[in-house]
Amino acid sequence: MREVTVRKGEPIDRALKRLKTKLDVEGILDEMRRRRAFETPMDERRRKARSASKRNKVKWRYSNKSEETASETAETPASAPEA
Repeated sequence: MREVTVRKGEPIDRALKRLKTKLDVEGILDEMRRRRAFETPMDERRRKARSASKRNKVKWRYSNKSEETASETAETPASAPEA
């Protein structure tokens, strides 16, 4: 169980926000929302496929950026000494 201690003079709203942030980072709120209703095996496969697709899209985007910058520096012609 996660807990947040309310500091002296701290508003309750602030402490609740810290608790929510802590739970959100750990993924507890998402899991609670997901378990609120029964999820069929097909729905679970779809959800996992969508999240894998998003992860791969982000990985692909960032892996191509590093390749593009490397190719751009390689394509620039070296300055030849003028005769």
